[in-house]
Amino acid sequence: MVNTSEENNSNAVMPRKFQGGMNQVGRGGGRIVGQNRRALGGINQNFVHDRPYPCVVHKRVLSEKHEICEKKQADLGHRPITRRFAAQIAGSQQSYAEKTKNSNPLNSNEFGNSIAVDDELKSPEDQPEPMTLEHTEPMHSDPLEMEEVEMEDIEGEMILDIDSCDANNSLAVVEYIEDLHAYYRKIEYLGCVSPAYMDEQLDLNERMRAILVDWLIEVHDKFDLMQETLFLTVNLIDRFLAKQNVVRKKLQLVGLVAMLLACKYEEVSVPVVSDLIHIADRAYTRKDILEMEKSMLNTLQYNMSLPTAYVFMRRFLKAAQADKKLELVAFFLVELSLVEYEMLKFPPSLVAAAAVYTAQCTVSGFKHWNKTCEWHTNYSEDQLLECSMLMVGFHQKAGAGKLTGVHRKYGSAKFSFTAKCEPACFLLENKNQP
Repeated sequence: MVNTSEENNSNAVMPRKFQGGMNQVGRGGGRIVGQNRRALGGINQNFVHDRPYPCVVHKRVLSEKHEICEKKQADLGHRPITRRFAAQIAGSQQSYAEKTKNSNPLNSNEFGNSIAVDDELKSPEDQPEPMTLEHTEPMHSDPLEMEEVEMEDIEGEMILDIDSCDANNSLAVVEYIEDLHAYYRKIEYLGCVSPAYMDEQLDLNERMRAILVDWLIEVHDKFDLMQETLFLTVNLIDRFLAKQNVVRKKLQLVGLVAMLLACKYEEVSVPVVSDLIHIADRAYTRKDILEMEKSMLNTLQYNMSLPTAYVFMRRFLKAAQADKKLELVAFFLVELSLVEYEMLKFPPSLVAAAAVYTAQCTVSGFKHWNKTCEWHTNYSEDQLLECSMLMVGFHQKAGAGKLTGVHRKYGSAKFSFTAKCEPACFLLENKNQP
């Protein structure tokens, strides 16, 4: 049987541990000399002459798979070092240390052979220039000047990437979030109603609508429903009343059915019809609720997928890097706005942005609207002032009067007594200015 291992291959380059001054032992116990052994002087010729090194053949090691290393381009900084060459380098270093006062570098050793001296052994004048990019601007030697330049760069980069933290969160849909909100901004006006639609109602007025929404906010909290459900409920009420005349005694029924539809759209567990009848103090029957449900869906043409202020609130709070306190204040202000009929003149995105801006001013005590918030909301501070000043007015009178449902809700320990915070009255200073 023919043995094809590298041990019997006369042309194979043996590992370093088998090379040197000792002879190898053959199969019969006799000593043999490898046919491919070369003298150290022959190996050193590569370093004596000035010719370049085209390549270096890496030695193969004994492995299970007998892998053969490919040829790689020689690196002058990693030359194979023999004992003689190492002695030459050591001698040249010692000679160079003794002759540092002389300007001529050491180019020969005691054996009279010319050797290649590394760049680190050369004088600074003879060392080649490192390959670096040319500086188009002068370098500042003063550390204070360099610090000022860095601060200017930091101040110029104000817009933060608010989605980088959710790069690995598939539920955050980072790849599509910008397109989604661009679409929301495009269709949000389809969900808006005329701010004067109540003039078309013969038996209703603005005060009745405010009473209904304030009561529904308490019902929503009692059922412990999701926040999306509340905003969709109010949106369905306004869109339905803008298209359909309703008598006064049916207004509460409209609110209950709107909440039922919003629960079916947003919630996992939907309140049953009997619960709604009980909440309304049995003013309506099951038949009344089902008939109103059909009427509302037909009037709205089953279109319930329109963005509300809640959709924008979540995005804008993320842009503001809001903590829990700021988030609670912002939702407290936006729910106060749901009760007020005059807030229908603002689109949902503007209401959400103004709520976040007013909450920032309330928590910090001064005007605060950075470039990141302006970029992601597409609203400047001046565009938010009108809506924000109205919210401050709602905050001031939240605990007074008869409609105090929102104030009681956010004045509880469940919401960290958020309603007790002081309103940002300094925003009202610009109220009389043109």
